[in-house]
Parts: sequence; structure tokens; C-alpha cells
Amino acid sequence: MSPVLRWLGGRLARYLAQPVRGAQVATSALGLVAAALRPGDVLLVEGNTRVSTAIKYLTQSTWSHATLYIGDALGPPAEGGEPKVLIEADIVHGVQAVPLAAVSGLHTRICRPVGLSHEDVQKVIAFAVSHIGGKYDLKNVFDLARYLIPTPPVPVRFRRRLIAFGSGDPTRAICSTLIAEAFQAVHYPILPEVTYVHDGTAGCNDCYHEVMHIRHWSLFTPRDFDISPYFQVVKPTIAKGFDYHKITWAQETT
Repeated sequence: MSPVLRWLGGRLARYLAQPVRGAQVATSALGLVAAALRPGDVLLVEGNTRVSTAIKYLTQSTWSHATLYIGDALGPPAEGGEPKVLIEADIVHGVQAVPLAAVSGLHTRICRPVGLSHEDVQKVIAFAVSHIGGKYDLKNVFDLARYLIPTPPVPVRFRRRLIAFGSGDPTRAICSTLIAEAFQAVHYPILPEVTYVHDGTAGCNDCYHEVMHIRHWSLFTPRDFDISPYFQVVKPTIAKGFDYHKITWAQETT
């Protein structure tokens, strides 16, 4: 990318990172989210920035951002600082570690990989940590900016690939591709393409088995972790132990 385009991309990224008006409700208190999270969890975020609007449109989803919870992988924080427990690919700052407070007040969802061994969780985290300091894919910024007009003429079947335009540089990332690549490094499925292959048994019409094909990491979006059959949705209020009998309801006056 030329210096001029890099400068323009940086200016555009800062513009897209600005929050937009509109109320958002965090469905779980941050303390409950913190108590429910485990290392290796993917924390999805319903962002409130201009770029979030574009991603939500393209993916037809609530979720515009994905982060990876790494627990204490980076060690204790500096004196007076907050522990940095999430890794994200930020449109302005690139790949960075941030405290949980970075998603305070935002709608979030915990997606937990099911059955992932402790060793592989550590490998996923180590992969993401090793990319801290990497650059955000600014080519992707230009693609996203095109879809901020109210009704861009993009057929639904093309939107997934459009969000991946310009995201093939392995030294750069967007939020969901970094995390997808980390899980693919340990061969953990997210949304693989499945084909059915006949096993060769003569006269058997039902003798097929599934073969999974890894989709390129640049094609993954935050929504994919939510709908993946291999990630469990964890709701902090329920994980804490929910009993509707203990709810204190306001007394309505007539």
C-alpha cells in the first residue's frame, strides 16, 4: 500500500471508529461477564461505531466485533493499571490487549469452544498474543466504508466475501480473522464446509461419511462464532445461578 493510501486509510479508520448515536443496553453486568469468562472464550461485542454499522449490515448480525479472552496470560498489570485480558484487532490501534472495561456498557456474548483441551487453549492464546502489535488490514477499511450508505446494492449472497476483500495479507488482520486463524492453528472447527463422501461399499446407498474442509480465515465474521455448532453460548446471569423466585419486582401503582 502506498504512503498516500496508508495515510488516507489511517484517517478513514479514525473516522469509522467514532461512536454513533443510539442507545445500547448491556444485557449482563460487567462483573457477571468477568466471573463467567474462561481463557479461550470468544467475547462478541455489539459495537457502537460507524464501522460497526457496516459490519452489522454485511453480516446481517448483531455482532460487529470479536475479542479473545486470555485471562492472566500477560501477567499482572502495571501498578494502578487494569489487567489486559482481551485481545482484539482494533481498526485504529491494530492488534492489542485491552482490559475488560473496554466493553463496559456494550451488549456482549460469550462463545466457548467445547471440548478444547487445556494445551490447545494455551496454543490459541499464544498465537493471538504473538500477533500483538500487528497492523489492522487497512484495505478492509476501504471496503467497509463503501457500505455505510443507507442501502448499498449488495445481494445477501455476496456480503460474506465482500467483508473479506483485502484481508489476505498474513501480516495484517481484522477482528474475527485473527481469532479464526488462532483456532485453525489447532484444527478447531468454527464453520467448516462439509462434504459427504461415499466409502466405496458396493450396493450401499447410505455409506457416506462427513469430510470437513477448512474455510480460509479471511472469510470469518464475528457472527460465525455465535452460530457455530462447536461453540457454546454462555449467558453470565444463568451461569451464576439464576432463580426467578429471587427477583424483586417493582410494585406497580394504579
